[in-house]
Amino acid sequence: MSIKVSAQNRQASRLGMFKGIFFTCLFLAYPYLVYRGMENGMSWLSPVIVSGFYCQRALVSRQFRTQILNALFAIALILGAYYVQSLTAKILPVLVQLMLMFFFGRTLFKDKEPPFIERVVRLQFPEYPPAVSHYCRQLTQVWTAFFAANAVVCSVLAIWGSGFWWALYNGVVIYAMMGVLGIGEYIYRRIHFADLSILHQGIPDPKATIKAMIINGRKVFMDRKEH
Repeated sequence: MSIKVSAQNRQASRLGMFKGIFFTCLFLAYPYLVYRGMENGMSWLSPVIVSGFYCQRALVSRQFRTQILNALFAIALILGAYYVQSLTAKILPVLVQLMLMFFFGRTLFKDKEPPFIERVVRLQFPEYPPAVSHYCRQLTQVWTAFFAANAVVCSVLAIWGSGFWWALYNGVVIYAMMGVLGIGEYIYRRIHFADLSILHQGIPDPKATIKAMIINGRKVFMDRKEH
């Protein structure tokens, strides 16, 4: 019996991993798909595909509130794809940036503490001095401001920008800026904590930092969803 349960857990884990990879690839390719769709008169296609994803979530969810919210969003996308195709397709990244801004920003309030970055750090380093806690709060503020600024720029490009500049910003520039911000933070972290023995394991290198953010960030996100 235990062997069967273990096999089922492994299968579910693999399925979850494949779904994560698929949706990550779809998310990264979204600006290009929208741009090609607009070039070929098929701007409606991307919102319809995304609406299908939310329909599926509405069907499998066990919470009535989640079912309703996902169903309403799917309907809104279908209507948008019919009446305002290009704008609906181009406005979705704005919602993603706003969601990230909200997710990071809400943890800065006293009743939602600790900040998001500190939650991630805690999973890797349970014990650390107050200086790290303060630094994590500041870093969470920086990322919250980053996502807020992106939401503004994405909105401007979605409404007034051409399809090319919209796709370039959402598909290339945003990720380039994230990379610059991440590398800059790592360099600053090395300088800022150079004279402090902050952690027994030392300051994580970029590869370890990215791995921790992906694994522990997902754990924090799922924990926040459950609460």
